[in-house]
Amino acid sequence: MSTFAEFLINGVSLGSIYALIALGFVVIFRATEVVNFAHASLLLAGGYVTAVLHDTIGFWPALLAGVAGAAVVGAAVEFLVMRRHRGGDHSVLAIVTIGVDILLATELTRRIGTDILALGDPWGDAVVTVGPVTIAETRIAALLAAALLITAFLLAFRYTSWGVAMRAAAESQETAALMGIRLGRVSLGAWAVAGALAAVAALFLTVFPTPGLERATSLAALKAFPAAILGGLDSTTGALVGGLLVGITESLATGYQGDLAFLGRGIGDVAPYLVMVAVLLIRPAGLFGTKELARV
Repeated sequence: MSTFAEFLINGVSLGSIYALIALGFVVIFRATEVVNFAHASLLLAGGYVTAVLHDTIGFWPALLAGVAGAAVVGAAVEFLVMRRHRGGDHSVLAIVTIGVDILLATELTRRIGTDILALGDPWGDAVVTVGPVTIAETRIAALLAAALLITAFLLAFRYTSWGVAMRAAAESQETAALMGIRLGRVSLGAWAVAGALAAVAALFLTVFPTPGLERATSLAALKAFPAAILGGLDSTTGALVGGLLVGITESLATGYQGDLAFLGRGIGDVAPYLVMVAVLLIRPAGLFGTKELARV
């Protein structure tokens, strides 16, 4: 039971990080109805800025710079690329984000090279032992930080003018525009918020027990994509539940991989996608997604 509890706590912590990334997918989709495949590059950009600056200005200022940098990159992508094609086909715009991701990822991986960059976090490899359960301090910090950020986002989403504008745009962009809501400002804010959340997620994906930031770090965003899909791309609640489901599934599947050898090697990496497919077979819109009705 102690081993199971350890895997479960690690899974909840990892799931909270995936929830931050999935929330970025959802925010942009609600504001623009476009699936953002460039999210992985925003994550990598935020982590890279933090890794480069922490030796010079210290960890916390570097983290703030990384969050701000990823937010600026996200806002720049929206302003320079996506805004030029507003009103176009959403499938085409999703493909455009793939092109943006390729450009950003190519430049960032060129800068990182074969190095593994440390982010200078203050937790190091310290662990906390509670009875027979041992948990890394970074996992606890990730869980607390994610809970704080998600709570702040949900409060802002519900009670601020920006949140009201985004909810209105998600219901009907045409009606929102007629009511005087500036859709461009809403979209710009959504991309900036998504970038900031991705930068925080990048920190906790690259600290202990992982070695650091590397070129493959951006692939972690692909694990959060099933979280957003199975939760529902237009649901903030779905992003949270989906992130936790994916994190717990991955942690348990990886931890008990030896007992699941009959399923093949690397089942921990595949398990989130299996869960996503299983959920979509039952609920194509996701667990909390809005089911679109069409008159035949």
